[in-house]
Amino acid sequence: MTAATAGISRDTERTRRREGWLRRLPLLPALLFTILVTQLPFLFNIYFSLTKWKVVPPQPRTFNGIGNYTALFGNQFFREAVVTSAVMTISAVVLSVLLGMGLALLLDRQFLGRGFLRTLLITPFLIMPVVAALIWKTQILHSVYGVLNWVLARLGAEPIEFVSRLPLWSVVAVLVWEWSPFMMLIILAGLSGQSTDSLEAARVDGASSTTIFFRITLPQLRPFLELGALLGSIYLIQVFDEIQVLTGGGPGSTNVPYFVYQRSIGGGWDFGQAAAYSNVVVVAAIVLATLGLRTLSGLLPKEGSE
Repeated sequence: MTAATAGISRDTERTRRREGWLRRLPLLPALLFTILVTQLPFLFNIYFSLTKWKVVPPQPRTFNGIGNYTALFGNQFFREAVVTSAVMTISAVVLSVLLGMGLALLLDRQFLGRGFLRTLLITPFLIMPVVAALIWKTQILHSVYGVLNWVLARLGAEPIEFVSRLPLWSVVAVLVWEWSPFMMLIILAGLSGQSTDSLEAARVDGASSTTIFFRITLPQLRPFLELGALLGSIYLIQVFDEIQVLTGGGPGSTNVPYFVYQRSIGGGWDFGQAAAYSNVVVVAAIVLATLGLRTLSGLLPKEGSE
């Protein structure tokens, strides 16, 4: 390569880089704003997690190193909150995926009123979490006025205090009711992309509906099921509103985010420990988000190549 050719190549590379930065320039204010409102508070939170800082009664903030983190897993209540978070998240995600898939399979056919029914089924996902929890607490799970206890009374059974006797599963029921429509929409998108030729060929060959579902439909839906489960996990690991409204963080329903709330502005006022606990939640959410983005990036090229 001659010196002139090398010079032209360098000029071309510089021009390409300059054009790239010019294209990104309009996004710079949004990027700076995002860094300002998300990353700076996170850095402050990391610093606070390395300090011993209790507001009530007022105490001076002192550097504590990783003391809050080392004491974290030795805290019995935190371990219980971790177990509750895991059970709550896994149960709600699995049940909502199964229910959403069932609803999607029912809607994946032509019938009168299909659009209206789909709109009705989507409605729970559009309701604010606080409102959804209030509906379930006062109209469905209530021991006197609840629909479930009305049904039990007609069957001759005694009324049940669902929220006090089954706090964890009461919260899970609300989460499944809210998130099943979301899973249904994702799975419906997967069903709409199925090859009708392969389904018709399987029917011509004499395959039953069960065989077609497990051999053809379910493998094609796997990326959509994984995506829905991962996106649901990212959100449900941070559930707070439903717990606050339904149980107030009573025994058996306190997950890690609510535990952080209790240790900080919820009455504990120990911001050093609360910051350390919240960082654990952030790391777990980042791991789940990374897995979700990898699944999404693996799904989009497949769609673009078809």
